[in-house]
Amino acid sequence: MKTIKTPIIPIHQQFAKVYGPHVLDREAICIFAAIGFFLDADSYWKDQKVLSPASENILDDNGFLVESNPWFQWHYSPRNISFETALEEFTALFEQIISEQLKDSKVILPLSGGLDSRTQAVAISKLKNPVTAYSYSFKNGFSESGIARKMANKCGFEFKQYIIEPGYLWSKIEELASINSCYSDFTHPRQMAVLYEFKKMEGTFSLGHWGDVLFDRGAAEGITDGDLLEIILKKIVKKGGMELAKALWKEWELEGDFEEYLRERIGTLLNSIDIENPGAKLRAFKSLYWAPRWTSVNLSVFEAANPISLPYYDNRMCEFICTIPEEYLADRKLQIAYIKQQSPAMAKITWQDHRPFNLYTFQNNKAPNNLPFRIANKLKRTIRGKMGKPYIQRNWELQFLGMENDEKLQQWIFSENLYPFISKTLVAQFYNSFKNVDAVKYSHSLSMLLTLAVWHKKRGNEAD
Repeated sequence: MKTIKTPIIPIHQQFAKVYGPHVLDREAICIFAAIGFFLDADSYWKDQKVLSPASENILDDNGFLVESNPWFQWHYSPRNISFETALEEFTALFEQIISEQLKDSKVILPLSGGLDSRTQAVAISKLKNPVTAYSYSFKNGFSESGIARKMANKCGFEFKQYIIEPGYLWSKIEELASINSCYSDFTHPRQMAVLYEFKKMEGTFSLGHWGDVLFDRGAAEGITDGDLLEIILKKIVKKGGMELAKALWKEWELEGDFEEYLRERIGTLLNSIDIENPGAKLRAFKSLYWAPRWTSVNLSVFEAANPISLPYYDNRMCEFICTIPEEYLADRKLQIAYIKQQSPAMAKITWQDHRPFNLYTFQNNKAPNNLPFRIANKLKRTIRGKMGKPYIQRNWELQFLGMENDEKLQQWIFSENLYPFISKTLVAQFYNSFKNVDAVKYSHSLSMLLTLAVWHKKRGNEAD
């Protein structure tokens, strides 16, 4: 017998066998197609499950799951404390976690123009660890590096800038499949483009993932518990995802209706969370079912180059959040206050989500104050488009647009051995919709079909 205790937010998926036939879990794959990650304990196979977060699991000598019990449950137990006290506690805890995680290691710090990495930069700057910060931008897209470079300079960090080039995916797609085991689509982890640059670095990644979920309003004011299901569905179901899932469901002749099945699955998981406050309940749902099965899967690319650390994933941070009033978390109040208090100079640097405003002025990011920037930005993009340099906003644009990308894409999704797993008729339907109807809407569908095609090739002749 073997006991495995999983963290509150696991960094890695840990699989266990369960008794049953070794056949594809097509219902689970349909959900994967719709939302971009596997839900709850689902995997590609009926006889394989992923261990639940915050659980103690007993496996027998053959790797079969015998028993699973939670050791922690998300809750909302706000303490009667002042905002100043909450800030003091966050400061002490956050800086302690970062110090313990990094020890005396060299630090590799991704920097963006947002708050999570900025908060980390402030904390790490207090340590004596040598730091290499970096940022990357899409070729012909918005340059995050300008803001990131200013932050690195303020902190005295070495800084590197990377450009994500078009079509990087195709030479790396099978390596990525080995890294993430095809449990995430291939157009999201843009860090794959610079993996070999990462491997040249020395040190430990300090990653800010999940800070924006823990330290923000879980749900808008006035939201009722009954609204949460609709909010979750709207958030996780990708454009074109429902259409693709329904098409697969029909082609595979599964019982019932896919949308009803998905709603029932989500509703059951949501109802199992014993929290009355809607915001805290939504945050718990995301942390239980989104973070471990999507965010964490994409962390594997960083880990393929160097060790990783995640201060916001720390058990103590999750436990801390459960005791903080929602009003202190809303609108990123704690993180903003921390940066202002610990490094006013960092707070004065532009906040990317509120360009051209910073942490002292972002409240002015509304009409008419932001109109000059918005007009100038739109004009710039229009001119670039007319010059044959369209503004790139999404990673899939670098992989799917253009003749060379199209040829590579077709080679994968129209592979001869894909049928009978997925018919060429279905693939052609969504490919044509992407090409001729709405590229933005059907980009996710195409990305999921690509992921499934690569996974199908990877599994080879394994039993169905």
